[in-house]
Amino acid sequence: MRHVVSLLVLWSVLWPSVGAANDAAAGLRGLVEQSQAQVKVDPERSRKLAEQALQQLAGLPDADLQVRAHLLLCDYHSERDGAAAQRHVAEARALLPQLKRRGLAAGVLGCEGTLQEAAGENTRAIELYEQQVALAEKTQDDEMQADALFNRGHLRGVRGEFASGLADLKRSRALFERLQMPFHALTVENTIAILYNRMGDHVQARHYYESALKAQAAAGLQREQAVTQYNLGRSLENLREWDAAQQAFDSVLKLSRELSYPRGIAYALRGQAAVQNARNEPTVALALLDQATEVQKTLPDARLRAQIQLQRGIALRLLHRLPESAAALHEALKVFSDGESLAEQAATHGALSQTLAEMGDWRGAFEQQSRFKAATDQVLTRQLDERFATLKVEYDNAARDREMALLQQSQKVTEHALVQERLAGRLLSAVIVLAGILLVVLGVLLWRHRRTSATMRGLAMTDELTGLPNRRAALTELEAQMAKAEPNCALLLADIDLFKAINDNHGHLAGDQILRAVAEAVRAIGGDVKSPAACLSRFGGEEFIAVLPKVSLDDALVAAERFRERVAALDVSRHTPGRSVTISVGVTRLAPGDTLSSLLRRADEALYAAKDGGRNCVVSRVVSRVAPEPVVNDAGDEEGEATPSVLPA
Repeated sequence: MRHVVSLLVLWSVLWPSVGAANDAAAGLRGLVEQSQAQVKVDPERSRKLAEQALQQLAGLPDADLQVRAHLLLCDYHSERDGAAAQRHVAEARALLPQLKRRGLAAGVLGCEGTLQEAAGENTRAIELYEQQVALAEKTQDDEMQADALFNRGHLRGVRGEFASGLADLKRSRALFERLQMPFHALTVENTIAILYNRMGDHVQARHYYESALKAQAAAGLQREQAVTQYNLGRSLENLREWDAAQQAFDSVLKLSRELSYPRGIAYALRGQAAVQNARNEPTVALALLDQATEVQKTLPDARLRAQIQLQRGIALRLLHRLPESAAALHEALKVFSDGESLAEQAATHGALSQTLAEMGDWRGAFEQQSRFKAATDQVLTRQLDERFATLKVEYDNAARDREMALLQQSQKVTEHALVQERLAGRLLSAVIVLAGILLVVLGVLLWRHRRTSATMRGLAMTDELTGLPNRRAALTELEAQMAKAEPNCALLLADIDLFKAINDNHGHLAGDQILRAVAEAVRAIGGDVKSPAACLSRFGGEEFIAVLPKVSLDDALVAAERFRERVAALDVSRHTPGRSVTISVGVTRLAPGDTLSSLLRRADEALYAAKDGGRNCVVSRVVSRVAPEPVVNDAGDEEGEATPSVLPA
């Protein structure tokens, strides 16, 4: 009895302390939850709450709550102080063996990946995000998995892997919605818009951003508003809507200063500088970039530094401070290359090509222009491929969902066939509707395929440098004319005089500019002869060809002479100082019995006659008919011999 009394006395003493400990643990959990709730509303308050929680947890350790607090502080410092963020990662790692919630280890991997991404080490970052996704799935921690998918999807979008990036982001959004974390789902929605922007669909991205801004404003998510407003500004920048972009970046700067959010301030200043460069105000742009650089020095964000250097290089070129411009652009290019940011690499190659051209380094400019074209082509190809891949993923998912729905409905029909006749009728209607939807989807895919095929055909029939139809297009038109019941067309074949000397003496970049200038003169030929069906093409190298249906020889000669005069009058001193440009033109007409080979040979002979006649002139050759073999008459002349008609310069 005495022992029972002693136990009762001991319990009465310990019970208040046990209750107090439970209350303290609940209070600490509440602090961490409040900090998490404030991340997207008020980052500074979130930081203070997390630090307060860690201080109190020192006296009442709880590994799960401590790791959560460290992750919140890592997220805060990852945008401001890389060293501080790394310390929180290290402290969280030390607590991993004590965790009850094993999925929090995935959050530590995500924090490390964020720091690697900020440093421009995207290859290492994607490896960490892959590990984060795998660990979150293994531990079946939905919150950590949603965060992991968000991290990986965002970085995949930066690397141009749009289809897989969108798939990750949509899974992340679905998980956050299921966990009733609407603010996080809204952040994912904003990142989906970023991917659409990178895929070249700037209009769709703009729609997403504007929609997200309304929701964020209603929820009071000020930091998220700053991020979305900046992304909207970038979309407007891509659309070249400079006034709207300026307003967006001004809003970001104002809001970021109110929040004491240095990263937002630096990005906003970069955006304002880009607008000023576009308005040809490089002095103003440089002042803004100097401010951005001062802020960026305190931030662990290599990509931001490179974006600032890109705009600085553009501004310095506009001010003709060319060596400084080249240095800034080379620095930006290294960061973008290390980070595998292909679109920004392309932009930097293009800017560097212009700077080197103005410095007179034609070889370097040509090399950068070639890299710009290669990167741009790669971006375009990747955008097209990833768009089709995205459509395929969406279509496969929709088909799988429909198949599952049909299987479930079929099972219900089997189980309740005798008593569910009315339901069976409704099911039949549903199947018909689904079939109709499938037909619509297939129709849309077919339409998109045809549109893409038409685009690809247009590219295949177009000369990339001049924008004129190419040799393939010209030969196709000639064959079409010759296939008509009554063939009737004239042909002009022109060649730029001494073009090799232009390339040798002034560089291929100057040669390209000459080709573009001559191409503009070629486009006017159709108007000279009033032939809207004319096919005006670059035939290859420095040769141009004009196929003129239903045009007489006299009219063709007049058009050729006007073309020659236009070219001779071109002012190309910027590209070839002290040198003018002329052309020689051969003219002929389609004759009965002509083959494609004989027609082109005759035009070529006329062209060479013009070259032999001193260049910068027009020569015609025609025949009344084309015989299989030449017949010599009594006077010794070949019947059907072409008679040259020369229009000298």
